[in-house]
Amino acid sequence: MTKGNGKGAGPLRVSWATSSQSEAPHGADKPGKQATAGEKSRSRAVYIPQTGEYRAVTRLNSGSSSRPGSPDSQVKEMEAPSTSQQHDRRPRPPESTGGLWDSVKKAAFVIGSGLFFLIAFRNSVTWHLQRFWGASGDFWQTQWTKLYVVFNGNEAALFIFGAMLVPTFFFWLFNAFLMVVDTTGKPSFITRYRIQTDKNNPVDPERLRQAVKTVLFNQLFLSIPLVVLTFALMQWRGEPCSPDLPTFHWVLLELAICGLLEEILFYYSHRLFHHPTFYKHVHKIHHEWTAPVGVVSLYAHPVEHVCSNMLPALIGPVLLGSHLATTSLWFTIALLVTTVSHCGYHLPLLPSPEFHDFHHLKFNQCYGVLGVLDRLHGTDDKFRKTKAYERHTLLLSLTPLTESIPDPPKKSE
Repeated sequence: MTKGNGKGAGPLRVSWATSSQSEAPHGADKPGKQATAGEKSRSRAVYIPQTGEYRAVTRLNSGSSSRPGSPDSQVKEMEAPSTSQQHDRRPRPPESTGGLWDSVKKAAFVIGSGLFFLIAFRNSVTWHLQRFWGASGDFWQTQWTKLYVVFNGNEAALFIFGAMLVPTFFFWLFNAFLMVVDTTGKPSFITRYRIQTDKNNPVDPERLRQAVKTVLFNQLFLSIPLVVLTFALMQWRGEPCSPDLPTFHWVLLELAICGLLEEILFYYSHRLFHHPTFYKHVHKIHHEWTAPVGVVSLYAHPVEHVCSNMLPALIGPVLLGSHLATTSLWFTIALLVTTVSHCGYHLPLLPSPEFHDFHHLKFNQCYGVLGVLDRLHGTDDKFRKTKAYERHTLLLSLTPLTESIPDPPKKSE
């Protein structure tokens, strides 16, 4: 038998040898089974031109009269893996190329879209308000000056009003509407966008009351003291209630930075609370709701409320020394966004809550807000294989995504 050079696709060479215990040719893997009494082993060495190696195959036949491959023979075959297979350590292609970059682009789109909306909203509202009230000069500066005069220079009271009362007012205004929908199931225009269609239909009033009590406790006894402490830090650092407003473009830049800082701190603090040591005694309270509603966004253990709800939102304005106007706007946006993430409805033109809703459903996926760190750490791998991931987009039509992208039928069905 002639050995090939291993280059190109040459003819397949086969050599048979019969003995009670035959040896494979040089370069072939030896069979791992011995011939037993009354059996003859037939060893076949198959040469692979592409690799330049032999692969050993041993056939054990009862009796010497049977030929290999004959119908009356009882054939036992064992094939040893080739050396090339054993030592093949070539890297496999990744499951999804550019996955992290796609997630970064999505996050940039969300932040960019929000900033674009704010610019358009600001320009449009300012123009209409100036015409309606006939305000001279910069409308917003005029209103800020009036508010500053109303508080007579009491910056502590002004800061608590802007950083606590204003965001809290919009939080409860939005959640009051959602709680009416959750408890009554009306209007149907809203309920048809429910993500988990078999849950909270309607919501249990007693569970909802308990959640409201916990949220009020967190806001009164934890949020207010933290806001007062934040004012002291920001006053020591600069002038959070300066008579002059920052430029609108600077406000946009600070909002973007605050969003990124919140993503980092919330992801890692949230993931830490999923450690068994903390989950059982702290974070499990929040996960009592596997199908969340809006007010559940602040339904948490006091430790979690401080470390995971408040600090990620506070760190941006403190580090940047933001003006109260920026801080108030940022806190309001943060509270409304987290409410949308927990509301349980994928409504048109609002940010998709599919990501965080899936977290409440599965617990160990989707820890962040924007999803960038989840993609980086692979904590959204199961989510990306679901229909929920396909629905995780901005809804631009009136057709619910549970209808246009339905879940696959359950096995029991």
